[in-house]
Amino acid sequence: MGAVGTNVPRKDSAAKVAGAAKYVDDISFPGMLHGTTIRATIPCGRIRSIQPAFDPAGFVVADYRDIPGENVVQLIDDDQPYLVQSEVRHLAEPILLVAHEDREGLLEARYEIEYDRSEPLLDPRKSTRAFKTILMERGDLARGFAEADLVVEGEYTTGHQEQLYIEPNGVVAVPEGDGIAIHGSIQCPYYVHKALVRLLALPGENVRVVACEVGGGFGGKEEYPSILAGHAAILALKARRPVKIVYDRQEDMLATTKRHPSIVRHRTGVKRDGSLTATEIDILMDGGAYATLSAVVLSRGVIHAVGPYRCENLRVSGRVVFTNTPPNGAFRGFGAPQTIFAAEVHMERIAEALGMDPVRLREVNALAPGDRTATGQVVEEDGSALDVLARAVERTDFHRKRREWKGTRRGIGLALFYHGSGFTGSGESWLKSKCTLELTRTGVRVLVASTEIGQGTRTMHAQIVADALGVPYEDVETSQPDTSAVPDSGPTVASRTCMVVGGILARCAAEMKERLGGLSPREYFARHGGFAVTKEYERPPGPAWDDRTYQGQAYAAYAWACDVAELELDPDAYEIRPIRMTSVSDIGKAIHPRMAAGQIEGGTAQGIGFATIEKVVMANGGMANCQLTNYTIPTTIDVPEIDVVIAEHPYRHGPFGAKGVGELPMDGPAPAIVAALRHLGLDIRDVPATPERILEASERCASS
Repeated sequence: MGAVGTNVPRKDSAAKVAGAAKYVDDISFPGMLHGTTIRATIPCGRIRSIQPAFDPAGFVVADYRDIPGENVVQLIDDDQPYLVQSEVRHLAEPILLVAHEDREGLLEARYEIEYDRSEPLLDPRKSTRAFKTILMERGDLARGFAEADLVVEGEYTTGHQEQLYIEPNGVVAVPEGDGIAIHGSIQCPYYVHKALVRLLALPGENVRVVACEVGGGFGGKEEYPSILAGHAAILALKARRPVKIVYDRQEDMLATTKRHPSIVRHRTGVKRDGSLTATEIDILMDGGAYATLSAVVLSRGVIHAVGPYRCENLRVSGRVVFTNTPPNGAFRGFGAPQTIFAAEVHMERIAEALGMDPVRLREVNALAPGDRTATGQVVEEDGSALDVLARAVERTDFHRKRREWKGTRRGIGLALFYHGSGFTGSGESWLKSKCTLELTRTGVRVLVASTEIGQGTRTMHAQIVADALGVPYEDVETSQPDTSAVPDSGPTVASRTCMVVGGILARCAAEMKERLGGLSPREYFARHGGFAVTKEYERPPGPAWDDRTYQGQAYAAYAWACDVAELELDPDAYEIRPIRMTSVSDIGKAIHPRMAAGQIEGGTAQGIGFATIEKVVMANGGMANCQLTNYTIPTTIDVPEIDVVIAEHPYRHGPFGAKGVGELPMDGPAPAIVAALRHLGLDIRDVPATPERILEASERCASS
């Protein structure tokens, strides 16, 4: 029996269970200093003066003048400095860096900073500065509305969400000869590498980035570690000693990126039979003070905004704007959870307006093989919207519960959704990701920059290589991501690590198998020595993507799912108590079924938090509840039984048919839960659906 499709032991399990796995705070170097960041205490203004309020003897202090290269964080736009020179754009923006031999000694490092304050812009609705605008159109919108029997309008909002990985951000910067090495909790080593080359004005070969074990990321360690690594490197080069910076929980929550808040307006034309004739959607996202990844977050949000439904006449406009708040960035789902929430809640309201069963409405409009998505992409044979919908409805006995629970404190609701696997449009072709498979004395070694952040990357890649090469799983070794030793296989994001990187590795294995000529790796190595095979991403066939019109093949493949939420409402506290969540998910092929189910369970739990209790309270332009005492996430007590059904509709260009799984489960819980609240008669259009919002909806319902 092969490795793919079986629950083989994880490659990283033994070291983690034994406590031998090294996280960044386990790492120490001789002569190492500890670093901290002095941050702005206002959301907007200019620095007038800075004075130390302590004796700086024995401390290393750095500001923007200590930067050898450019004071700009390398990403999409050159707008964010590593350290403030004069203008402050958000609360907690970095101004100074301080290092000391004693971590506790850093508590003495206090500065008196005087500012010329300015009025901050905190409301995205009032912002006139857009980081990115996108327009996606198809068909004739006016004609579509003219053909409609009914037009339904609505506005839907989502708030910030904190990634809240178990391990806070942390790095160690170590001077090495004429260069620098970074060891850290890093999701995307080559992002950090590129950023440091520019910051430090060093040649690429003099910068080395090593990803330690990573205690969770969820996107929060995608782009932000470039800033933290830069700060540690500035101090390390000035001190000529290693410097470790590890955030405590409060700093991590206050200063780092979060999910973009959104305001989404829908106007939809529909026939009496439920078929959509026209869709007009306006998306507004809050990007915070700097662009970070906002442009591509908006891009994915726009593409998913219509949902997995047919509509020939549509117009989707999106913009992500500046506010004087900490920048928002990558978070599991990457813009899709915001717009899918709006789309699915709007579908529930359309069903209500038509007096139509919500399942039937989705059956009428769901994309099927041969249909075209909002970008004009033809759905291939793995398009499974109707299948996952039917399975979820049957498995949960949806219709019976919907009838019998009417008028009780129990509600049931569903959401149908899809998520594109891989980078959007031509992104994968632009990345030109490379992977290497190396023959060793005992088998083969996988060399990729993909990081293990808990999702099982090492294991899944080893399974793919083992079966593609025809060798035992135990003979496949995986390497630690180190930019001096592994090729740039792209970032560990966008539900691409299995489908895209795993697909390249499968091609490496196929070529290696041919070169082995029937010999095992051990036999070949003993006779001829080792060799390595490196392959680059090859775009599968399909229509080209037009970034100007937002038409064409947006993603090589889509994963599809249907979530059903069953809940009970406390009539006194107005709190939601989820009873059961069911997720039927088509991910093409489950390379490791247990890990895939774990991804779906974890994403569903995270989605429950997004829907119900995870509320970021903003005050003075920053997160006021930046500690675990009052930013609550679902615990084992809050998470109900999660029934995971993995449906397999293989993608013909994926490794063994696999598509993406990491982000998909984040998209459905919020709209499914709100649909269950609508079943109780509560008109909720905003998440999180806190008790206060439920009380307001209950009062509106009672007065109507």
